[in-house]
Amino acid sequence: MAKSGHQLVLNKSYWRKIATAAIGGILMGLTPDPFSLWLLAWVGLIPLWIQTQKLKVRDSMVMGAVWGLFYHGMALFWITGVHPMTWLGVPWLASLSIAITVWLSIAICGLVLSSLWAGGMAWLTPRLSVPSRIIIAAALFCLLETIWSWGPLYWTALGYTQSPHNLLILQISRLSGQQTITAAIVIVNGLLAESIVRSDSRRWRYLITAAGLVLGMNLYGIVVMQPDRMAADNGQALKAGIIQGNIPNPVKLKFDGLRLGVQRYTAGYEQLAQAKADVILTPETALPFLYPDEDPRRSIFDRSVEKYRVPVWMGGFGSEIGNQTGSNDYTNSLFLLNGSGQTLAEYDKVKLVPVGEYIPFKQVLGGLIKRLSPLRGEVKFGKDDQLVDTPWGRVIIGICYESAYPAHFRYQAAAGGQIIFTASNNAHYAETMPAQHHAQDVARAVEVDRWAVRATNTGYSGIVDPNGRTIWISGINTYETHLATVYLRQTQTLYVALGDWLTPLLSIISVGVILSPKFLSKFLPEL
Repeated sequence: MAKSGHQLVLNKSYWRKIATAAIGGILMGLTPDPFSLWLLAWVGLIPLWIQTQKLKVRDSMVMGAVWGLFYHGMALFWITGVHPMTWLGVPWLASLSIAITVWLSIAICGLVLSSLWAGGMAWLTPRLSVPSRIIIAAALFCLLETIWSWGPLYWTALGYTQSPHNLLILQISRLSGQQTITAAIVIVNGLLAESIVRSDSRRWRYLITAAGLVLGMNLYGIVVMQPDRMAADNGQALKAGIIQGNIPNPVKLKFDGLRLGVQRYTAGYEQLAQAKADVILTPETALPFLYPDEDPRRSIFDRSVEKYRVPVWMGGFGSEIGNQTGSNDYTNSLFLLNGSGQTLAEYDKVKLVPVGEYIPFKQVLGGLIKRLSPLRGEVKFGKDDQLVDTPWGRVIIGICYESAYPAHFRYQAAAGGQIIFTASNNAHYAETMPAQHHAQDVARAVEVDRWAVRATNTGYSGIVDPNGRTIWISGINTYETHLATVYLRQTQTLYVALGDWLTPLLSIISVGVILSPKFLSKFLPEL
């Protein structure tokens, strides 16, 4: 009986630890839309931090997995909104199974990251000084997120929790990209956690240091966001038009949906052209036809472009790859057209959605995965070194999912891109996803210091200035057009010039600390 009672106590203690880790994950999961409680990101890691200093590596990894499951699972729950997919011919029950499987798969990828971080903290840091522990923690989280960004499933980095609501802190991403914010969140959480576990006078030092760091970041944001500073760097003005077609996915590819799309985009194009737009942007696959092939079903739109000659970024499918190989494969592309019969510029989507646009591990899973895409063939990857030149100069392009990848935009900005154009569909999700997608585009605009023009099918379309301010945002599930003045810019943030230099720097310092615990004391005294 004594042994059973002792085991019961241990089980209760263990479940309390799991509950504590879960609470931390829930706090972090409340930071993005739809809750937008971004302030909780600065305390959401504290429960897991404290546990990593008390538990063994294996138990810490379990707690990290629990934390990650709740954070990523809550933040990405909108993925289940892809159900029902009956409009694609997928049975209702199979659709539900696919939605849940995709949601859990992405959440698992996220929990692996936090599990590895917690295990690394338990293994490397308990006997180190507080400054050493904090630097290793930031380096490890940034490094793991960087590796994660190399894969096909990337969205919920810690840095994105601050966009679009905490614009002052968001400005520090100009220094070393999104990882700057991730590092700041980890460091502040660490300082607060250390102040909780300490019972001596040093706890106040940690609190003061955390407060000073947050104050310093906000002051930097205030300085950077001065309107006159931004205005001084604005170059050529462009009157950019946006058409939000609002064509629901269940009807988009059917005869009535195609006809409705042609009517709405033609009417929107003519309205904006008559208002003297310099360029017009449409959403991802706005008119889902093959380009540059002619198609009589869109002839009304084509004739309108021939009449007004205002360049328009048209979302459609590229047929060039299929024509070359004889396959049914396509590119998801934006084409810059002006009615001259020639394509002024073309951009092919690089970051494709797994399962939705291509089959990962096709040789192994091709026969097991039910296709979500309505295309007969498979969407092909665009070249990752694309640079897009237009009559106004080089521009930065992103299609839908690419908004989550900072390096994609940084590469084009470093090569001379002067403005961001992004096009998305988003029609198959609830409002949470478009809101988070807008937050991603806001973060990208700040990182590279560019105006951003974004068009979506059903919302939210928008205009974002280089400071991350949303100048205009559309409604959701509405047909809208909008015309705004934006500007080309040739500035270079430190992030654009050097990339993510912070993660390697923190990693090098961490290696020095691990190899020699007194390494950091030569440069930074114990707090």
